[in-house]
Amino acid sequence: MIVAMQEKATEEQIDAVINALVECGVEVHRTTGEMQTILAAVGKTSSLDLAQFEIMAGVMHVHRISSPYKLAGRSFRPEGTVIEFRNGVTVGGKQVVAMGGPCSVESREQIFETARRVKGAGGTFLRGGAFKPRSSPYSFQGMGIAGLEMMREAAEAHGLLVVSEVMEIAQIEPMLPHVDLFQVGARNMQNFNLLRELGQVRKPILLKRGIAATVEELLLSSEYILAGGNYEVILCERGIRTYETSTRNTMDISAIPVVKKLSHLPIVGDPSHGTGRRDMVAPLARAAVAAGADGIIVEVHPNADKAASDAAQTLYPEQFDQLMSELRLIATAVGRTF
Repeated sequence: MIVAMQEKATEEQIDAVINALVECGVEVHRTTGEMQTILAAVGKTSSLDLAQFEIMAGVMHVHRISSPYKLAGRSFRPEGTVIEFRNGVTVGGKQVVAMGGPCSVESREQIFETARRVKGAGGTFLRGGAFKPRSSPYSFQGMGIAGLEMMREAAEAHGLLVVSEVMEIAQIEPMLPHVDLFQVGARNMQNFNLLRELGQVRKPILLKRGIAATVEELLLSSEYILAGGNYEVILCERGIRTYETSTRNTMDISAIPVVKKLSHLPIVGDPSHGTGRRDMVAPLARAAVAAGADGIIVEVHPNADKAASDAAQTLYPEQFDQLMSELRLIATAVGRTF
């Protein structure tokens, strides 16, 4: 149930509504935008009388939410969520951001050179895997905390933010000092225990769509994080598994405007995993920004063909430079900045 307060509602009036909802046995999540405050009542609300709250001072309107996701729905934050990072970079506003880096951190030289090239092209996030979930147990599994330390050092040296994947609950605490954005990979989109724990973390989360997940299932997974009190969630369209075999996955560009309509959460596109082919990364990245994505996350490596993992979908720095130039034009065309 959503209670939308009037633009000039006082704190006393807002607190009175919150207290009345709590007395009815529901959990209340508050969000305050530029114009008004929205209260989301989560729990057994079907028996509540809407009129009881509509007549309270400061209330503009009350309505029930029919969708299964309550906090991720657009009605919770009609103006949209904008996530601001410690260096002033925002995701979800007018700015389109770029996250670039290798699939895996392999060495100090590799990650420092990548950070230099990502920053030089205009990227704002250094991405890289320290813990790698691989389909084969014999594939490179990442460098762990040592890799994260290298990433942090390289990012600091070049004024970048760090995004890296967390695979299990035990990794959250040791990763906290090293990352600015926790990434939840496609395989963990429905690892609900991990999502609940990340709901207690006060750092933004990048939640990737599962390889066979619907948009609704993606939003329901984000609900686990939001319900824990962490409202800083960025969704990611990274391609889904279909019957098509010419690409590694099928990148669902239509999911971007669908999410924008249904949810207030920002969304970025991952054309590297979306196609699995280097020659298709740039076209899909351009399409994602044109469709309304708030950013892209792509794999970049100084020696892409020799990358320890996902070499076939990894861009060379020169290709990343060209892509960034193209995305600036597209962002301008759709009323955004890059």
